[in-house]
Amino acid sequence: MEELEKPYNPTEHEESIYKKWQESGFFNPDVCVKKGIAKKEADYFSMVLPPPNVTGILHMGSAFMLAIEDTMVRFNRMRGKKTLWLPGTDHAAIATQSKVEKIIQKEEGKNRHNLGREEFLKRVNKFAKENHNTIVHQMKKMGCSLDWSREAFTLDEKRNLAVKTVFKKMYDDGLIYRGYRVINWDPKGQTTISDDEIIYKERKAIMYTFKYSKDFPIAISTTRPETKVGDTAVAIHPKDNRYSKYIGQTFEVADFAGEKLSIKIIADQSVEPNFGTGALGVTPAHSQIDWEIAQRHKLPLKPVINEYARMAVKSPLLKDKKVAEAREAVIEWLRNKKLMIKEEEISQNVSTAERTGGIIEPLPKLQWFVSVNKEFIYPFETLPHIKKGEKVTLKKLMLSVVKNKDINIIPDRFKKEYTHWIENLRDWCISRQIWYGHRIPVWYQNNKTRCEIETPKEGGWIQDEDTLDTWFSSGLWTFSTLGWPKKTSDLKSYHPTTMLETGYDILFFWVARMILMSTYAVGQIPFKNVYLHGLVRDNKGNKISKSLGNNLDPVDMIAKYSSDAVRMALIIGAGPGNDSKISDEKFKAYKHFTNKIWNITRFVLENTTMLSKRTLKLPQTQRVTLDSFGKENKKYIKEFKSLTKDVTDDMENYKFHLAAEKLYRYTWHTFADIIIEESKVKINPPAGGGGEEAKNTKNMLSFLLEEQLKLLHPFMPFITEKIWSFFPNSKNLLMVEKWPDY
Repeated sequence: MEELEKPYNPTEHEESIYKKWQESGFFNPDVCVKKGIAKKEADYFSMVLPPPNVTGILHMGSAFMLAIEDTMVRFNRMRGKKTLWLPGTDHAAIATQSKVEKIIQKEEGKNRHNLGREEFLKRVNKFAKENHNTIVHQMKKMGCSLDWSREAFTLDEKRNLAVKTVFKKMYDDGLIYRGYRVINWDPKGQTTISDDEIIYKERKAIMYTFKYSKDFPIAISTTRPETKVGDTAVAIHPKDNRYSKYIGQTFEVADFAGEKLSIKIIADQSVEPNFGTGALGVTPAHSQIDWEIAQRHKLPLKPVINEYARMAVKSPLLKDKKVAEAREAVIEWLRNKKLMIKEEEISQNVSTAERTGGIIEPLPKLQWFVSVNKEFIYPFETLPHIKKGEKVTLKKLMLSVVKNKDINIIPDRFKKEYTHWIENLRDWCISRQIWYGHRIPVWYQNNKTRCEIETPKEGGWIQDEDTLDTWFSSGLWTFSTLGWPKKTSDLKSYHPTTMLETGYDILFFWVARMILMSTYAVGQIPFKNVYLHGLVRDNKGNKISKSLGNNLDPVDMIAKYSSDAVRMALIIGAGPGNDSKISDEKFKAYKHFTNKIWNITRFVLENTTMLSKRTLKLPQTQRVTLDSFGKENKKYIKEFKSLTKDVTDDMENYKFHLAAEKLYRYTWHTFADIIIEESKVKINPPAGGGGEEAKNTKNMLSFLLEEQLKLLHPFMPFITEKIWSFFPNSKNLLMVEKWPDY
């Protein structure tokens, strides 16, 4: 045991241990069945890895996710389940394309149009491949027991077939349509984005109150006067007596900042009479809310801002100006014409694009949408609360499976948020004006349109230039990774998946879309449970980020403190849905804990028969009786059995933070501080000898160390596996040993 004589050095062991795990094949449940680790008829535990974006390296939030998921997976594997943790990466279309475009611009002074679509996509694919390799390396550093033989990519050929199959099915069912309506446009990224890809940033703004002209009877308020050149109506509440006499009248404004306006006064229930003047200037082309009002009242559309966030009007005062410049010009015009009534500073949430940071412009454009409210006949009989042949909507499917508890969301408080969001869900804009991604499988010829999985064989058909929202492909992740649309054995054996573990911040981005896609395309829920973890914060409670200068690279922390220490530091203190606070001090504390386990092991091995080359003469765990260790040690065995039950219950109820904390306290403060200290006298009494009491105590120490390592393994896989390899009776790797009984 020369290795034990030296202090524990994780950098000497972690890589070789991971290699041993991989070579064993035990990450693959098929191998576990073949080698008798799991029974063919055993229950399964399956989970897909939330695919990291190929835009860069993993961050501390990713490490938090991986630590929780690997803990779940190792626990279930040790309990004899057919355990599949399926890895993959996400092409993250907008983010990846944007990053590559910046690199090309910086290094070559070119843009994607200079290169052409084919050459540009070659560059993006090369970038994605390089980043993929870095990400996989990082996941292995974390000790992730993923089945690499099943690795997937959201943009590979198999996933592309799944995407096109679902698109065509939705198109044929009338759930996908092409329509001209107001969408969220990112002028910086030059593409549409969905509602939940918007980041709202609070900023100071001025609320301007004014009239369109001196003889216009109603004043309006807005923070964006430049958009008012696109107004076609003023909306008031039907019961607002101040303005009711004007309802139905149309007022012609000969000059508003150089534009002619025709404003109709309409009554609409959505108007808040107590907000501002109680009158809303309706700009149908540049507001989602105003667009909906315009649809109800059949108002004309007047676009006045283009894709580059510049004014698209004839007015010499505003033409081609950036919106911020145009705003100042309109404000000055209003003041000069003495139409400005009030200017008031307020706080306002400004819509920005998550990927580029660009300020969103609502614009009317021809785009592809998924209809969430259109009824269709449900073809499956596999959902417990939806009947085959029943009229449903996608929204109804998404609500039903959570409301009826077919899917369990942990913690429970997020069910209310999920339900509220789905109830207010609008049609999903799925087309993106970028090149990298799944190209929309629709072709045009003259006035004809066709949707096909394969390219039409006849000539003359031109494919739609747009690509699909990344969330469309990642929404299929639980079943596309298992081989769908083919009816594979994996799909039959592991779907619905047992668990989805992800951050609460993408409950609506991803979790909701997976529920939509799986219930629609496969007729099954995508997962039985959703475990939502929180954010990673520093010890002051600040979110970990580069901009704050508190970012910690998980690989650097692993090199400094060990993978096991990083995992424990992330998990302890963070229950489901709660944030994890980390610091150098916390990592250091769990590095000390790994050293403590190493030192404990050295003492036990040096002082017990476990050092013997012959098989250790201890009863198997399932046949252990209290008498096996002598009467004097009964209380310690009872205490450990109670701990095992508590830890197992915590693990089954997703309280991993509590299980880890209990094991830490037991190992350090009970086993090391009390049991080992008392045992020193029993093993080597002052008068010499020791006899039966010494033998029983040695057996107890050996037993407790072995069983602790099993309980600790899901949390601290590297050091526990290394120590396990020292035991002369260890036939299997610890990762597939049986979980302790109680």
